[in-house]
Amino acid sequence: MTKRILVAVDGSDEATEALRFAATEWPDAELTALHVINPADSTTGAEGGFPGAVDQWYDSARGRGERILRESSEAVDRDIDTRLEVGRPTATILGVAGGEAAVGDENGTEGTGEPYDHVVLASQGRTGISRILLGSVAEGVVRRADVPVTVVR
Repeated sequence: MTKRILVAVDGSDEATEALRFAATEWPDAELTALHVINPADSTTGAEGGFPGAVDQWYDSARGRGERILRESSEAVDRDIDTRLEVGRPTATILGVAGGEAAVGDENGTEGTGEPYDHVVLASQGRTGISRILLGSVAEGVVRRADVPVTVVR
């Protein structure tokens, strides 16, 4: 029986639908919405462009992530946990699903440190060259996860 479900959200309509699907399909399970801030999305470059650029980018990305988690939570009619992490999306989703504690949380007080029973995420449905160039988080998670994964399209 599925008791703990991790749902990756990125602010897309598809991700919101994946969260709604999980809430409906597993009404008694504990749901956690996870948003991953990807440092590769920074446009500041290696040198940062100007003093404080990296901090400014991170603050903006964190604010966006918090907004995404809030709006995702409001889209379902039940209480869910939320988690914001920084890293490469596929690896971070897999790490959190496996029970990794939150980054910077040496005492394990954020998140339970317990693995999840199931991962749910959306597929953007890219095909052809865009999929090759952009990669596929959903495909990477499906291929490498140690737990069942549901991809919602």
